[in-house]
Amino acid sequence: MILCDIGNTSYHFKIHKSTFKISTKKSLSDQPSYSNEIIYFISVNKKATKEFIKKYPNAINLKDYVIFKTAYEGMGIDRQVVCHYIDDGIIVDLGSAITVDIMKKGKHKGGFIIPGIEAYKSIYPNISKKLSFDFEKNTNLDKIPLTTNDAINYAIFSAITLPIIKEYEKYKTKIYFTGGDKDLLKSYFVDIPVKYKKNMIFNSMKKIIEESKIKKGK
Repeated sequence: MILCDIGNTSYHFKIHKSTFKISTKKSLSDQPSYSNEIIYFISVNKKATKEFIKKYPNAINLKDYVIFKTAYEGMGIDRQVVCHYIDDGIIVDLGSAITVDIMKKGKHKGGFIIPGIEAYKSIYPNISKKLSFDFEKNTNLDKIPLTTNDAINYAIFSAITLPIIKEYEKYKTKIYFTGGDKDLLKSYFVDIPVKYKKNMIFNSMKKIIEESKIKKGK
């Protein structure tokens, strides 16, 4: 079984026990055909999906098999799939954009989207060359900054972590981090129950496949 999560910037493959990413800007022509394998995928990228289907015409799109009810309008299939895996918790997906979704007793309560770390890194220099800065992973949010470099790092980590902590204080439920680099944020959640599940998206895709009893070629 081969799984692929097609995002805005990469094809994220899971082939047996190994995972790897290929930029969506690159062609898939040099990739193996995997003609003897069943390939399942989800996608939020129309252009990349066309390239993927061209390479793997028999691949099965799981979008039609995902049963996920929510009042949230326009929720991406990747977020739906990840939320399908958790009944209770705050799910933080550390991608090019950071998505935060709240699940309570199997129901989606809502969520929000924060720019990812790399996006924040580019914002300030684009405003002014004087706002170019050195990114620092361990920024003290308990101390008001006294330098521009500290001020920018402080603003970035505050903008990402404080909304998540606010939801935790409201729902008092475990926080699940997935994707990305967990070490960038874990120090800000020391006294909060946090669990990191790197491949939650693939585990949930497997769960959906098993529940739907999808057959090859259907």
